[in-house]
Amino acid sequence: MTSATLRAFARAAMATTVLLAAAACGDTSPVSPHKTSSASSARQQKPTAEARTTPSDRNTAMDIRVTLDGRSVDAALNDSPAAGDFAELLPLTLDLEDFHQTERIADLPRKLTTSGAPEPRAPKAGDLTYYAPWGNLALFYRDGDSANPDLLILGHIDADADRLAGADRITIEAAP
Repeated sequence: MTSATLRAFARAAMATTVLLAAAACGDTSPVSPHKTSSASSARQQKPTAEARTTPSDRNTAMDIRVTLDGRSVDAALNDSPAAGDFAELLPLTLDLEDFHQTERIADLPRKLTTSGAPEPRAPKAGDLTYYAPWGNLALFYRDGDSANPDLLILGHIDADADRLAGADRITIEAAP
């Protein structure tokens, strides 16, 4: 099996688990099909430290303040419609979990627009992305295998791979 097939299978299995759990609990809120943690991951809170932001080399349009586990990192969103829609959700504090030993993922409170999406490109370590079919945020700590039209790059976080790989919580705010 290819890694893409394994990834699709893992996501389908997680989706089934989440849907069954949601049905059993009687929760009427939207359910993201890949994560089984509570809605606390989408709760908003103020970060404990402010991030210095500088534009990255990835077509930046908006500086953001990001903290990973309470420690500041430099970050920026690009000028895509999806990144603009994401900015409207800020501030956000999300619990992260590992996915496929390549990225840290979290559910968003709602799906983002995918209109006007740029040509797909393979994600790089540090890219902050949106996976449209599931409506989740993904922070890559390793380079992705290939471009995927369902994966929209929203921006970039300037931190080393070890720090990104070990992050359990991310807080994202608009820069003042």
